[in-house]
Amino acid sequence: MLVIPEGNLLHRTTATFMNPDHSILTLLLLTPLVGAVVLALIPEREADIPGQSGSKIHAIGALVVTLLTFLFTLHLPAHFNYAAAPGSFQFEENYSWITSPAIRYHLGVDGLSMWLIVLAGFLAPIGVLASWNTIKQRSKLFYILFLLQQVAMLGIFVALDLFLYYGFWEFSLVPLTLLIATFGRTENRRRAAIKFFLYAFIPSAILLIAIIWLYVQTNTFQLNELHGMALAKAISPNSKAMLLCSIAFLVAFGVKVPIFPLHGWLQDAVSEAPTAAVMVLAGKLGLYSILRFSFGIFPDQSHYVAPLLIALGAVGIAYGSLIALIKTDLKKLAAFSTLAHASFVVLGIFTFTVAGLDGGVFQILNESLVGAAFFILLGLLYERYGTYELRDYGGLAARHPWMVTMFVIMTLAAVGLPMLNGFVGEFLILSGSMQSLIAHHILWTVVGTTGVIFGAGYMLWMIQRIFYGSLGHRPKEVTGWDLTAREHLELWPFAALFLVMGVASPLWMKAIDTFGAPTVDINTDITMNMSPRPATQPTFVDPTLASAALGKPAPTTDKGARY
Repeated sequence: MLVIPEGNLLHRTTATFMNPDHSILTLLLLTPLVGAVVLALIPEREADIPGQSGSKIHAIGALVVTLLTFLFTLHLPAHFNYAAAPGSFQFEENYSWITSPAIRYHLGVDGLSMWLIVLAGFLAPIGVLASWNTIKQRSKLFYILFLLQQVAMLGIFVALDLFLYYGFWEFSLVPLTLLIATFGRTENRRRAAIKFFLYAFIPSAILLIAIIWLYVQTNTFQLNELHGMALAKAISPNSKAMLLCSIAFLVAFGVKVPIFPLHGWLQDAVSEAPTAAVMVLAGKLGLYSILRFSFGIFPDQSHYVAPLLIALGAVGIAYGSLIALIKTDLKKLAAFSTLAHASFVVLGIFTFTVAGLDGGVFQILNESLVGAAFFILLGLLYERYGTYELRDYGGLAARHPWMVTMFVIMTLAAVGLPMLNGFVGEFLILSGSMQSLIAHHILWTVVGTTGVIFGAGYMLWMIQRIFYGSLGHRPKEVTGWDLTAREHLELWPFAALFLVMGVASPLWMKAIDTFGAPTVDINTDITMNMSPRPATQPTFVDPTLASAALGKPAPTTDKGARY
């Protein structure tokens, strides 16, 4: 039975709302939600000419809403306290919602989630611009679903109540599935949407069972309380049940990454999804959830399965890169490139080293930015020539000098050219992998490193086939055009970020390390506890980390900057 009090959630004081730090996260969630409601109330005018787009009022409205949301996300890095205690959350909102079961409206941000929120805000207006001319029918439905997807993503990143998080996690499936099923490019779009939904929904149903089991054991959904219990090994004395529960979490998140071999939905979904939807389809939601919940609630179990995940990460890098080498459909090539780049992150985070974790989180940002730019560029090619078949292209460099420039910049960032963002993430991940105490780490690091070589191979081969050589079959039939002003506006922010993140990575690492370093410290203690030791040697638990996880005041500490 649900008991809903007249509590604080619906009766906040005016003073709380007037302080941006106390309401900014709610404002981030409400802005796209209210925007979707407003767009739903605006009638849609169909095109007067078949095949042409109708009124742009919904596109303009979505652009305004997403720009406003992005502006609100910039409040977080501007006011983030980089000297806060390890394991603490900032901009917290914690209100009683439902008494039984004990569910709270609990939001917060730390070094892991802050830049992901800014990333989601940054990609949203670019997604609207990328859809400006490609969505010609049912644009009202498209932009409503797009804004609802934005609400779900932001909710996943800020929710600190496990039940609230699960609500956003499940909600994220609905608009994305409808976007694929309704706006996919071929007749296979419904099949791809159903495949994606089933792949994601079935493990999520098992995840719900695991969440309920956790609540029965602990009587709480609060992440900070669960962290404290995990450190004290007080969740459950049944180690087998804990391992099964952790696997339920890991599989649900692994499908969304996707982790090899849970990638069966990826090729079809990426091939069918519109550009704005595919920009958020793979990677960051699942990877964030592993770092936040699997590592936070199940540190022992995460360490136990780490050798397997490192192996799967390395295999996923090599497998995704090799399959991309033989694909001639550009969307499918991009899908397996996404698998390879996501597998790089998996390899890094499961090393449980500072370099591996920090590099993995940084690489989530890189993979999302490079992937978004890649899919936008492929969408521009399709808009001009109506095909993703690589064999139909050739000789476009003279016709599209600005487009080839953007393709080359994106490719250099993707393959990890020094001075660009991809190099920083890959270098840290491979360095952390070599430092890992996990068995066979050198072997899997070597396997993962092959992905750098293969990645350069398929990306540069793609550039050569599309833009150089003799003029291809399709360009002979259709006269394309170079980048327009709107398309320059979409792409140049990516190019600037690739460079800035490459040469000024400490700006990002300063926040990321506030998550990575404490996580490594906790897992170092776990490794020490799992290793043989004299019976008289005490088990060490960092008092700062334990105090922060249990919600108590942390002792003063001065760890210094790592970057």
